[in-house]
Amino acid sequence: MLHDLYRRMSPARKFQLIFDTYEMGRQLAMAGLKMRHPNASKDQLWRLWAQQHLGRELFEKVYGMSAHEREA
Repeated sequence: MLHDLYRRMSPARKFQLIFDTYEMGRQLAMAGLKMRHPNASKDQLWRLWAQQHLGRELFEKVYGMSAHEREA
């Protein structure tokens, strides 16, 4: 039944579901980071999330130093 629903769904609706799921995952990850780093600013939390999401090597190529090095 679920397979049939997805098959009949428009591409725009499928894309919206994917986007919504990704956003929920990002919010859950940010909540976890906030729990582990309660005193971190929004910018610091975002950098920690980006490093976790991109990996340290790509994060450093894009943003320079790692999020942990910025905190030090």
